[in-house]
Amino acid sequence: MKDENKGLYQAIGERIKEKRERSGYTQEKLADLIGVSTQTLSTLERGVVGTSIPTMIRICDVLQVSCDYIMMGREDKNDISDVLKRLEYLTLGQMAVVEHGINVLLEAMEMNRKPPLFPQ
Repeated sequence: MKDENKGLYQAIGERIKEKRERSGYTQEKLADLIGVSTQTLSTLERGVVGTSIPTMIRICDVLQVSCDYIMMGREDKNDISDVLKRLEYLTLGQMAVVEHGINVLLEAMEMNRKPPLFPQ
């Protein structure tokens, strides 16, 4: 591996590992889902090696993250994939509570955008 690629591979590996862990996958499960060995995924996460474009696309697809984030570290402004995954398992009653909470928060944020009645 070229020295100039070492830091890049390590940063990519760290982002993959972070997203894998946040998604609740073990290395074994993610490796199975993307069609590589656990050892290959381990070396990728440690930044020892890079990977092919098709494998990178599968990783991003399974982890529901943009390639831009994995490759460059740029977060999507409205990437809510982690939130959506967590909401999938709520009951209808729990979803109603979440929806109400979101509405209250949005209303509060809208109130903060309005100019004060009596500017100082």
